[in-house]
Amino acid sequence: MAMRGKPKTNTKKIGDKELSPATLMMGLGYDPVLSEGSLKPPIFLTSTFAFESAAAGKRFFEHITGKREGPADGLVYSRFNGPNQEILEDRLAVWDGADDSLVFSSGMSAIATLLLALVGQNDVIVHSGPLYAATETLIARILSRFGVSFVDFPAGATREEIDAILGRAQALADEKGGKVALVYLESPANPTNALVDVEAVRGARDAAFTGEQKPAIAIDNTFLGPLWQKPLRQGAELVVYSLTKYAGGHSDLVAGGVSGDQHLLNVIRPMRNTIGTICDPNTAWMLLRSLETLELRMSRAGENALKVCTFLRDHPKVEGLGYLGFIADPRQKDIFDRHCTGAGSTFSLFIKGGEEESFRFLDALKIAKLAVSLGGTETLASHPAAMTHLSVPDERKKALGITNNLVRVSVGIEDPDDLIADFAQALDAV
Repeated sequence: MAMRGKPKTNTKKIGDKELSPATLMMGLGYDPVLSEGSLKPPIFLTSTFAFESAAAGKRFFEHITGKREGPADGLVYSRFNGPNQEILEDRLAVWDGADDSLVFSSGMSAIATLLLALVGQNDVIVHSGPLYAATETLIARILSRFGVSFVDFPAGATREEIDAILGRAQALADEKGGKVALVYLESPANPTNALVDVEAVRGARDAAFTGEQKPAIAIDNTFLGPLWQKPLRQGAELVVYSLTKYAGGHSDLVAGGVSGDQHLLNVIRPMRNTIGTICDPNTAWMLLRSLETLELRMSRAGENALKVCTFLRDHPKVEGLGYLGFIADPRQKDIFDRHCTGAGSTFSLFIKGGEEESFRFLDALKIAKLAVSLGGTETLASHPAAMTHLSVPDERKKALGITNNLVRVSVGIEDPDDLIADFAQALDAV
């Protein structure tokens, strides 16, 4: 079958004007000429791809096996790459200004693959706290089986506190015969919305380590990214996402992503190839659809959250709000002003009382859905202490501020006045 035209070279510029991510989501990485004029990329449901020649097959596998750096020079096998995944990776990288991106079957498979690629036996991980409960479990309970240790610091730690933690981590690594392999951050933290000073972390890391000894800095940017926070600008080198959340945005898929510096992605990619944690083509295709409306959805959700939180802030049955738009702590406000361009749409609502009062509130909601996750088109509410963070020991939950009266809310794109009415009647039931 003859090709029906010559593919165009994708451009990120018109003249000297850099095109915005919202514009590039409509076509970057794909030309309809390549697929019979189909305006949107088809879903490539194939397990393997035909080589042009035996020499081409050898060249592709030189990339796959690591004999040549970087991604495969073409398409090989769907555990390694595929057209839908490669288009998606091109577009994800645009949002964060990254060299490249990798996509995975879930947010946790992205995190697990990153950790397995960068951390070795007897190494030490430095991380902020709190982390998503499954991430904490992976580090503290699973990697520890292989001699991996961790030291952590509270999300709002100062430069001096971070310096001290890195010193402790190096001493522990020396004792174990390993290295400080990774600095892993989550900001805003789940579910408290506490912010990490990424600039301070980068400064402390660069002061404490030199050359190849420098551990990479990775950050889970799920709560604010990629619209309201771009951590690569503050000194992170890898940005991790649960693409299930805002990037997918319709509560109908599960996926993960890592964007960042090419030399680090070149280490993570072979691990993904080996253990098979790549995103499937159908999910990649759905994410391509979702990325086209990412800015619109996140902007509307952020506007709604501000209106809802303005109502909740002075309600007599509300003890407090963990909403980034109303930060009272000067240290946290300084981090927000330097790092963030929006307050997001996910926040902590502290009900006066405890678990009983929080459950009454949750059970009374009529529009908001009682469900975990966040970043969807619909408003969701859950109880972290009894649900997503139930496995976290009580003492650690207390230290991290995950209390029995904390309800996590993710505001969607419904009419904000309807949401306020729903929250008002639910609080009446408390």
